[in-house]
Amino acid sequence: MKRFLRATALLVLVAACGSANFSAPRNLNNACSIVKQRPAYLKAMQRSERKWGVPVSVQMATIYQESKFIGNARPPHKFLLGVIPMGRQSSAFGYSQALDATWDEYRSDAGSWGAKRNDIDDAADFIGWYMSESNERLGISKADARNQYLAYHEGRGGFARGSYRSKGWLQRVASEVQSRSNTYGAQLASCSRR
Repeated sequence: MKRFLRATALLVLVAACGSANFSAPRNLNNACSIVKQRPAYLKAMQRSERKWGVPVSVQMATIYQESKFIGNARPPHKFLLGVIPMGRQSSAFGYSQALDATWDEYRSDAGSWGAKRNDIDDAADFIGWYMSESNERLGISKADARNQYLAYHEGRGGFARGSYRSKGWLQRVASEVQSRSNTYGAQLASCSRR
């Protein structure tokens, strides 16, 4: 009996250590509510802003659009004939929905070899790095959430070629990201005064 209890306790301990809370905060339309529930999110984005110069509100709006703040988010599966699973639509994963190749480029370029896409600190740093690179290579202001999102979604090469111009839905989404960034920025300014 003692052996069984020890094994059960060890199993519970291992399960607790291996599990993480990847669920989204409540009320994603309110930046103050998000940071009240998850203060680590704000700290991670503030560190990224200090390092890369990308405003917290732009990072938050991007994470909202990409994953709705779900740390282990993945794109949906593709199906053959509507029933046979054929893998996922892309390798995107985590808060930032970074693709495998882009994440590897970030880890190499930023020296963040141990970075994980489901870690908010690493995801915020990735977004800051990516948008800082878009600023340097494409001249997009770090505070321009709309065009930064277009470059983020299409890749820098796609943005430079103007691939987004034929995608009305993407331009609408990018405008929503800009609007959300503006809203989050105003909310963050007001909740920091409380």
